Amino acid sequence: METSRPVVVKRIPERLNSPAAKKFLNEVEPFLRSDRPQLVFDLSQVKQMDAAGVDMLLHCLNETMKRDGDVKLASLSPQAAVVLEMTRTERLFEIYQNSADAVRSFSSFLPNALKHSYAHSYASFAPTTPIAFPMGNVQLPLPENNDGTENAA
Repeated sequence: METSRPVVVKRIPERLNSPAAKKFLNEVEPFLRSDRPQLVFDLSQVKQMDAAGVDMLLHCLNETMKRDGDVKLASLSPQAAVVLEMTRTERLFEIYQNSADAVRSFSSFLPNALKHSYAHSYASFAPTTPIAFPMGNVQLPLPENNDGTENAA
C-alpha cells in the first residue's frame, strides 16, 4: 500500500526576474529531484514576472514530470495571471484559487506525465492535430482513410 507523499508549498517572490528565478530554483531543486515530487507554487505575491520567471516555472514542471510528479499553481496575482495567459503557459498547469485546494488535489493524484503519456506515445507515429484539454494542448493522431491518406480535420 502506497503512503501519502508530502506536498511542498512554496511562495513565489514578488519579482520573478532572472536573479529571483535562479534563487528560487536553487531553493526548490532538492524537491524537484525527489521521487514523484508534488509541488504547489503560490503566486499571490507576484507583481512582476518576466521570461526568466516563466522559463523557471516550465523548468520546474519539466523536471517534476520526468519523475512522475507535478507542479500546480495557486492564488495567481492579476499580474502573474496576465503573463501566464499572454505566454499561453497557464494551459500547461493546473491552477487553483488557493494553496489548500491545490494541496488537496494531490489526493487524487494522476501525474501530468501520465495524463500526457497516451497522446505522446502515439504522436510520433502519425500526423497530429492539436486538441485543447484543460491541462494544455495534447497531440493526438488523425485517423487515416483506407487508402493511407489523412482525413481532413
